[in-house]
Amino acid sequence: MAEQHVVTEIEGPIAHVWLNRPEKLNGITFGVLDGLMEAADRIEADPNVRAVILEGRGPSFCAGLDFGSVMTDKKKVTKYFLPNPLKGTNRFQQPLWAWRELSVPVIAVTRGHVFGGGIQLALAADFRFTSPDCQWSILEAKWGLVPDMSGTVALSELVGADLAKRLVMTGEVFSGEQAVEYGIASGVAEDPTKPALELIDQILARSPDSVAASKKLLNETRRAQPRRAFKLERQLQKAMFKAPNTAVARKAGMAKTDPEFGPRTFGR
Repeated sequence: MAEQHVVTEIEGPIAHVWLNRPEKLNGITFGVLDGLMEAADRIEADPNVRAVILEGRGPSFCAGLDFGSVMTDKKKVTKYFLPNPLKGTNRFQQPLWAWRELSVPVIAVTRGHVFGGGIQLALAADFRFTSPDCQWSILEAKWGLVPDMSGTVALSELVGADLAKRLVMTGEVFSGEQAVEYGIASGVAEDPTKPALELIDQILARSPDSVAASKKLLNETRRAQPRRAFKLERQLQKAMFKAPNTAVARKAGMAKTDPEFGPRTFGR
């Protein structure tokens, strides 16, 4: 089931991860949640993967939780709702948060609908490129609920408090162009895959170790006290001094040639 609902295709240094329920607008099921976790674990374990494109098969990225599928199994809902005491996330949150924790940059490419759990999945990515007419909404408000799949953390980092509250309280539907204006999407294009690949080209020109360490550094210091941030800077820089890809970057920089990096050696 999980393999059918989420498909991972690795082409060289790029992993393409597809939500694979196009006939249901890629609505989130237990199979999708399990598939997302499996995909993230597979990518993390592969040191040759250096970037991820996350998108949906068919006309939509993800229309949110498939209530008709998920809510019919109350026992499983209860099981998935219980938090892991070590991670602090439950099995609705961790399959999305895993992309935030991944050691390589994740780019969400969105078209059609980015609703509810779908927008929370997109927010778990490091970058989001969208089509102009794509519809975005934190749709839980429509059902008298709150977003509960990890999205509030990323949302509060990207936008001001008043806008975050408005979007969560009202379930406002906004376009891809507005998503960029709000600071939620990184860019907009008729073919959003194009700017995603252009960004990946830039990322691939840098050491996979420093890219992974930079993601960890910026994620963990955004809300940290300066003392904690400075400590992490030192720790990660010490690790970079020892990383073999750092020597590759330095040698290529001195010779003014293109570096040929080896597999990623730094991870979460």
